[in-house]
Amino acid sequence: MNKEINRWAVLWGSVGVLLCTGSIYAFSVFAKPLSEAHDWTLGQIMMAFTINAAISPIPTILGGIVADRGYAKISILVGGLLFGFGFLLTGFATTPSMLYLCYGILAGFGQGIAYSGCLSNTMRLFPDKKGLASGLITAGMGGATIIAAPVANYLIENYGVLSAFKFMGTAYVIITIVCSLFIKVAPANYVPKGWTPPASGSKASVNVPWTGMIRTFRFYVILSMLAIGAFSGLMIASNAAVIGQSMFGVTATAAAFYVSIYSLCNCLGRALWGFVSDKIGRSNTLMIIYAVIAIAMFALTSLESIAGFVVGIVGLGLCFGGIMGVFPSIVMENYGPAHQGVNYGITFIGYSTAAFFAPRIAANIAEANDGDFTKAFYIAIGLAITGLAINFVYKTLEKNSYKTKRN
Repeated sequence: MNKEINRWAVLWGSVGVLLCTGSIYAFSVFAKPLSEAHDWTLGQIMMAFTINAAISPIPTILGGIVADRGYAKISILVGGLLFGFGFLLTGFATTPSMLYLCYGILAGFGQGIAYSGCLSNTMRLFPDKKGLASGLITAGMGGATIIAAPVANYLIENYGVLSAFKFMGTAYVIITIVCSLFIKVAPANYVPKGWTPPASGSKASVNVPWTGMIRTFRFYVILSMLAIGAFSGLMIASNAAVIGQSMFGVTATAAAFYVSIYSLCNCLGRALWGFVSDKIGRSNTLMIIYAVIAIAMFALTSLESIAGFVVGIVGLGLCFGGIMGVFPSIVMENYGPAHQGVNYGITFIGYSTAAFFAPRIAANIAEANDGDFTKAFYIAIGLAITGLAINFVYKTLEKNSYKTKRN
């Protein structure tokens, strides 16, 4: 018998926490002010973003272990507090090493732990709407910059970049504590009223631990698709403000506005593509996403007007959001809900691989070409086409698996 639980309250409480931890995607707003305040190079500063994102599988797996053992609320609260304090302490950083420790490691660990707890716990409460649930919950991460970018820009202009970190970090600690009051742990084998679980023996009823998951070829296909899909989104997320100013001539204030537009699209894309994937299937959805990524990147390289910049960031924002919203459902459908926290945490290595390379490649290419990111965009186009090809492989695996189960 299921415990009475308001799963929508849990979802929105989780979204509130992720609206804090998702402010990582506003980092491009802080990049130039940090460089000017400390005389650090753009490459040194972007390393903080790289470290933050690259270590994410470790805390994501840790958070997944805690959540899978029935302590999701602890995972979410501890993770949110670590992120808030990491953000706050970044305001006291006086060396690149301190920046890497506070923003890269402490905030990075907090983000991963909270994200894993929020995502795996909420998806267990929505077995009937996995795509929509993962889309909505991850929309908190993607939508954070809608708020964080303009707030950070205002605080930077009026109080300085270090004070901005302190003010925002303090706010994140308070918001996390309040939102954690709405978090309830999903009961084991939760079944919402009016929904009939899939028949025993179906793919959705199989629960495979990470030790079995990594032995399957399908896992490495999924891992590769996640890495490729995240590459372009992370490239833009970490450099959007810089790209707008250096390639399209927008002001710092306008750049912050466009970062918010990118974040809004990122947020909408997670819910939109999650909903669409419930209707047309995950692989069909990914086919559209990869195609749009290639087109959006081409717009950034070929259209030199502000319109080209807008088309590019809107398309890439929607698709990066789609990647982050669809893949949790893919992992759960292939390997079951029981070990989702750890399984998705391990699969998240694909994201961290992209996080390690994408910002650095983009920043290094821009520095070598007087602020021009065009060559980096061409790399992203090539990867998007590769993603289309790998998705065909995944679709074939899906069809073969379905035929095997029918026989």
